[in-house]
Amino acid sequence: MRSWVRRFPSALLLGLSLIVLPANAAAQLAFAPSVNRPASDPVTEILRHGQSLEHDRRWAEALTYYEESLRKHPGNRFLEERFTSSKLHYDLARRYSDHSFSQSLASLSEQDALGLYAEVLLKIQSHYVDPPNWDQLVERGTTALEAALQDPVFTERNGRQVSSADLQRFFSELRGQLARRQIQDRHAARDAAALAAYTAKARLGLTGTPVVLEYVCGATNALDDYSAYLTADQLNEVYSQIDGNFVGLGIELKSAEGALTIVKVIPSSPAERGGLHGGDSIVAVDGRATADMNTDEAANLLQGPEGSTVRVTAVATGGKPRVVTLVRQHVEIPSVTDESIIDPDRGVAYLKLTCFQKTTSRDLDTALWKLHRLGMRSLIMDLRGNPGGLLTSAVEIVDKFVEAGTIVSTRGRNPSEDFNYSAHKAGTWRVPLVVLIDGDSASASEIFAGAMRDHRRAVMVGERSYGKGSVQGIFPLNLSHSGLRLTTAKFYSPNGLPFSKVGVEPDVVVHQVAKPVVDGDIATNQQSALVADAMLAQALTIAQSNIARK
Repeated sequence: MRSWVRRFPSALLLGLSLIVLPANAAAQLAFAPSVNRPASDPVTEILRHGQSLEHDRRWAEALTYYEESLRKHPGNRFLEERFTSSKLHYDLARRYSDHSFSQSLASLSEQDALGLYAEVLLKIQSHYVDPPNWDQLVERGTTALEAALQDPVFTERNGRQVSSADLQRFFSELRGQLARRQIQDRHAARDAAALAAYTAKARLGLTGTPVVLEYVCGATNALDDYSAYLTADQLNEVYSQIDGNFVGLGIELKSAEGALTIVKVIPSSPAERGGLHGGDSIVAVDGRATADMNTDEAANLLQGPEGSTVRVTAVATGGKPRVVTLVRQHVEIPSVTDESIIDPDRGVAYLKLTCFQKTTSRDLDTALWKLHRLGMRSLIMDLRGNPGGLLTSAVEIVDKFVEAGTIVSTRGRNPSEDFNYSAHKAGTWRVPLVVLIDGDSASASEIFAGAMRDHRRAVMVGERSYGKGSVQGIFPLNLSHSGLRLTTAKFYSPNGLPFSKVGVEPDVVVHQVAKPVVDGDIATNQQSALVADAMLAQALTIAQSNIARK
């Protein structure tokens, strides 16, 4: 098992294509109910637009939209219902566009699928942070099956179109049978899934394997915001994230307004060498139009073995389509970028920490010594947009700047998850620090920010961080070469403060109206960067004053 603390965003990194958006606690029916709300209510307009996205089956966009709306209207029941429903369909679409899941669907017998479910339930019982509610997990699986049977992605693949009346009778019968059972342990939960498979076969003509797999995915994905079932391909991609390398093109994609847009191009990647840029739209892959594809479908087309080629048709904003032939190659993901001296007169240095992976400690050492040789007297560390990564990596990075004391504490249901991580004096950098954070700084980023705050080691500038305060373990499964991501512990700052739903408050609040866009790196475009980036400008002012006080 590997400890993994990361927020899972809505963008897709090719070769690192695991996306799991936060799931709500209660699963709902598949389609939006009509709600009588005042026309002037801002939530009404949000729901109207969200339902339009759902109607067009643009699930990734719907999830992002509802997540952002819930930040503005936390706890709104109607938005939570739509978020959860959209997530059920989004997860389903992702699974059914995943090659490894399709192989499992074809190769696993019903008994194999039940064995997989039993293995998953055992992992939950042994490792999950809270005692499992078995009855609730079964209901989550039933709700996932209910959503699947109303989704053409599921019904077309499994060859069954079911009328609304038949569905209503089936679920009324199934829930009635389950209600008469005492589901108080994992064995009873496994038997409940077997009953669902038997009833679906008898009443709807469905084979048992896809039914049981909905219970597998429904149970794990509904445990909390971050636990999930991982297909074999997704499991391998998680390991790529941890290791910081993969075979692919080196682009990060998102789906928005029916188009696939490049969010980011990794430096020195095949995509960069081929002339692709952030903001470009991918309109075709090997001649196949991408207009109706989700990011996972596009990823399947863009991925392939090392040395193979792919033709990508891209369009820059306001430009004409161009076809680029790219060779899939080994890509290293940099976790430290843009290291530079942004104020040579005063020795103010800057670097961006993009994630916490195996190589981050080594990469940061290299960057710090480079900046030291260039005359660094104060350092701005930019953690904005950093979704997290390895717990151990976060501890290593904090240890470079804190001489002694607690870095972070973890607490779980299993005593082996209880641990206090401490700093060591050797190798500590004493350079004054300013740390930039925002609402997308999450998980391992918050471990770093929380330690800097509690030890009064840095001035925090920006916006309150995301508020993810839990540790996930990655568990391989014996059947189907798949895996689980399970929340195993919660983590706390050196002063014992929680992070979940709270985050880290900056010392100096600076709101960024829009994400700054600057061509090139900070070093060569310092003036335009400072004009476009109010947070960075404020951080520079503080760093300069820190030097003046020395």
